[in-house]
Amino acid sequence: MTSNNSLTPSYFQFTVFADYGPLRYLFFSLSLLIYMTVISVNVVIVLSVCLENSLHQPMYIFICSLCLNSLYGSTGFFPRFLMDLLSDTHFISHPLCFIEMYITTTYLEQELSLLTVMAYDRFVAICQPLHYHSKMTFRTVLLLLILAVLYPVCAFGYFFYQAIILPLCGEQLPRIICTIWVIIKLSCVDTTVKNIGSQIFAIISVFIPMLFVLYTYLHILLVCRRSSSEFRGKALQTCLPHIVSFGNFCISLFSDFSLSWYSADEVNTLAIVLSLEFLIIPPIMNPLVYGLNLPRVRGVIFGFLRAEKMVC
Repeated sequence: MTSNNSLTPSYFQFTVFADYGPLRYLFFSLSLLIYMTVISVNVVIVLSVCLENSLHQPMYIFICSLCLNSLYGSTGFFPRFLMDLLSDTHFISHPLCFIEMYITTTYLEQELSLLTVMAYDRFVAICQPLHYHSKMTFRTVLLLLILAVLYPVCAFGYFFYQAIILPLCGEQLPRIICTIWVIIKLSCVDTTVKNIGSQIFAIISVFIPMLFVLYTYLHILLVCRRSSSEFRGKALQTCLPHIVSFGNFCISLFSDFSLSWYSADEVNTLAIVLSLEFLIIPPIMNPLVYGLNLPRVRGVIFGFLRAEKMVC
């Protein structure tokens, strides 16, 4: 498995997969159903925003970007995972492992960046409504989207490069996906400093957006307290989906991050499966929450369904 001129293995082996016998087909079917559901619900939201002119507004453009990011992250994980469920061997090549690690990590960071940008959008819309259209121009929205996408790529680039050049003395990954934390633990050299540094950076990159979101919603809460019940109802209607999405994503993020502190012997299969929540729950929940809760998005979707029935 290891090349002659390098300590780095050519392949990695996922060690948490067990021989489930005929049950593998049941797990494969359930996972395929989840993946198809992720694709379907997110594509519906993306098409609704792209095709309906009335939804070409900052809030809905950010929702569309969130759904596109869900498609990006899910596609980087599910195809390989589905093949592993049916396979008797669970190997992944060195390049594909790092590609998967890159996709899932940038997906995670971009999700957090987009949710932070959406919090700022709601802050301006509710706390500074008279300045909303002058502040949230098309140019501003485009700039925020570019920053939300490129910042994680640049921020993660250094640690990704450090993981690539590490000499590795092992090939067994006690996880279901490739993660930078597990790759670092396979290193032949002492990586204590790099490991601590990467975890500190991860904590900072998570807590700063979280503090910003809490700050914006504190201001939104103060404004709503001084406003009419009708205004509070409209504000809650637009903010509730974001609160649900952000809260769910933070729980998913904590589940995945907390797993990195434990060694392979201390972690069971159930904990590892639960750590994948950030790749399964948010991509399904986000489009459902926004599609069912926001009247304009819901109206467009139902309009498309009625038009489809008339055509048929």
